[in-house]
Amino acid sequence: MAKQAIVVGAGLGGLSAAIHLRLSGFEVSIFEQNVRPGGKMNQFAAGGYRFDTGPSLLTLPSVIDELFAKAGLERNDFLEFEPVEPICRYFWDDGQRLDAGKDVEAMKAELARISPADAENYADFLRYAGRIYDMTADIFLHTPIHEVRKLLTRENIPAFLRLLKIDPLRTMHQGIGRFFKHPHIVQLFDRYATYNGSDPFKAPATLNVIPYVEHGLGGYYIKGGMYRLVEALSELALSLGVKLHLSAPAEKIFHQDRKLRGVVVNGDFIPADYLVCNADVVTAHNQLIDGFPEMRKKLNRLEPSISGLVFLWGVKKRHEQLTHHNILFSRDYRREFTQIFDRREAPDDPTVYIAITSKCDPEHAPAGGENWFVLLNMPYLKDGQDWAAITAQMRERVLAKLKQAGIDIRDQIEIEQTYTPADFYNHYGSNRGSIYGISSNRRSTAFRRPANRSRLIKGLYFAGGASHPGGGIPLVLLSGKMAAELIAEDAGVAAKGQQIGHRVTEITES
Repeated sequence: MAKQAIVVGAGLGGLSAAIHLRLSGFEVSIFEQNVRPGGKMNQFAAGGYRFDTGPSLLTLPSVIDELFAKAGLERNDFLEFEPVEPICRYFWDDGQRLDAGKDVEAMKAELARISPADAENYADFLRYAGRIYDMTADIFLHTPIHEVRKLLTRENIPAFLRLLKIDPLRTMHQGIGRFFKHPHIVQLFDRYATYNGSDPFKAPATLNVIPYVEHGLGGYYIKGGMYRLVEALSELALSLGVKLHLSAPAEKIFHQDRKLRGVVVNGDFIPADYLVCNADVVTAHNQLIDGFPEMRKKLNRLEPSISGLVFLWGVKKRHEQLTHHNILFSRDYRREFTQIFDRREAPDDPTVYIAITSKCDPEHAPAGGENWFVLLNMPYLKDGQDWAAITAQMRERVLAKLKQAGIDIRDQIEIEQTYTPADFYNHYGSNRGSIYGISSNRRSTAFRRPANRSRLIKGLYFAGGASHPGGGIPLVLLSGKMAAELIAEDAGVAAKGQQIGHRVTEITES
C-alpha cells in the first residue's frame, strides 16, 4: 500500500513537493486555504486588465525544465520562456537612465555613459560574482545543508576549504564597492539584496551571487503571465494523481510522542505518514504546531525580511519610456533601508519598481493601455501601523516621483488594487507580513534559515521561501524537491525520475 503524504499549502514549494512525492509513488493530497493555488504567486484581473501579483522575473529556468523532465515531459509543451532584454531600465532623480541586461558589451556601454571607469570593471565584477556562484550553487541551492551526511560529501568539502573566497565577511555594499565607485552604479547592484528581502549594507557579500544569476545567466518572462507556472504545475500534479483541495485551511498539525499523526482541516482529522508544510515556518510554529515553546521563541527572534506595498494600476495610456521592468531609485538608499529595517517605518523617498507585462503580452491590457505592477519595499508588521493611511501617503509619493521623471499618470489610472504587508499576512500567513521569509542581514543567516526536515517531529518537513534554500521561484521549487527527496529516503523509497500513469484528478473545494 502506498504511503500517504500530505502537503499543506499549494504555493510553488508545495506543488513541487507534491509532484516529486507522487513520482516516488506516494499518495499525495494538497490542502490549500485559498480559492486558487500559487500562494503569493497569483493573479488579479479587472476591467480588461490582467496582473501577476507575485514574482515578475524568472531566473535559473533549468530548475523548471528538470522538474518536467523528471515526469518524462518537455517543459516547452507547457510553458514558453522568453528572454527579457533589457532586463530592467533604471531611473535616477538627476535624469540619468540605464538599460541593464545580459549582454556584457551592451551593459558596459550603458555603464560607460555614467562612469567609464566603472564600465571597465564590470567584467571583473561578473567574474567575481560568477566564482561565488560556482562555489556555492551545489551547497546552498541543491543541498539540504542541515543534513550533515549530505553536506559533508567529497564534492562539497573543497568548497568549504575555499569559504573565504565567497566573500562572507564583507557586506554586499562593501563587496560591490571594490569594483564600482559611481553612486548610481553601486546602487544598481546594491538593489539585489532585496531579491531575498535584505539590506545591502548588512547582508554578506556572498549574496553578490544574485546579480550574477540575473546578468550572467539571464532573466526570463513566462508568456501568458508568470501565473502560468502555477497553472502548469497544478495541471502536472493533477495529471499524476495528486489530489488538490482548495478553500481547505489547515488548522493544526497533529503529533504525538514527537511523531506526525496527521493534520486537522476544516475540523476533520486527516491521518498521514508524512507532511510537507508549505506555510511560513515561523507562522506554522506559531499557529499550527503546539508543544514546542522554545522553538517558537527561537524562530520569532529571527529577523523577518522586508515586506512590500503593491499597487496594481490599470493605466489607460502607453508609456514608451518604460520597458517591461523598471526601477525609479530613491536619492538615499542607505536612509531607505535604515527606515525600513531599523526604524520599521515606510520610507519617505521609496524606490519604485514597475513591471508591465502588457509590453510582452498586449492582451493583458485594453488597447492603448498598460497593466502596472508597482512594488515598494516596506517594513514588516509591527503594532501601531495604519496601513490605510500609509497606503494613501505612499501613493502620493509614487505619483509625485513618476511626475518628476516625466510620467504623469494621476488621471490615467482606471483600475486600482492594493496589497499591504497586512494582506500578505492575512492571505498567505507570511511571518509578520514579510515576503521572503527571514532576512539575510547576518553573516550566519544561510545556516540559520529553517531546515527542510523538522528536528522536533518525525515525519514533518518544510518547503517554501521561509525554509532552505530561500525565496525566489527556483529556490522555492528546489525546497519542495529537497523535502520530497528527504521523505523518499526516510520511507526507503528511491527518488524516481519516471513517468507514472498519468490521470486527471478533480480539484475539490472543501
